[in-house]
Amino acid sequence: MTAALSVQAPADWRAICRLDDLLPGRGAGALLDGEQIALFLLPDGTPYAVGNYDPYSRAYVMSRGLVGSRGDIPTVASPIYKNVFDLRTGQPLDDPDGPALPTYQARVTEHAVEVRLR
Repeated sequence: MTAALSVQAPADWRAICRLDDLLPGRGAGALLDGEQIALFLLPDGTPYAVGNYDPYSRAYVMSRGLVGSRGDIPTVASPIYKNVFDLRTGQPLDDPDGPALPTYQARVTEHAVEVRLR
């Protein structure tokens, strides 16, 4: 991501970057109120945001994960151990009782990609 963004979003939404800063199918890392998040833009234009911390490898790497799908479920696979997570819920698909990624609401507006604060 290049320059800082100066867009006023409603109080509970935070502008993270411009839409053209993201490449479809690739992740980007961002800092949201001190927490690392991984932001993804799918080829259909849908944005997703999850925690950047991979609970299996214990590294902040999810923004470097492999974006894909299982059926109609959008997914990201950790770049280290390849654990696959549902981008909508953060749940691990291969380990139903395993640790999930935190998820954040994300949206594309006229000016930016925004993530909703908790």
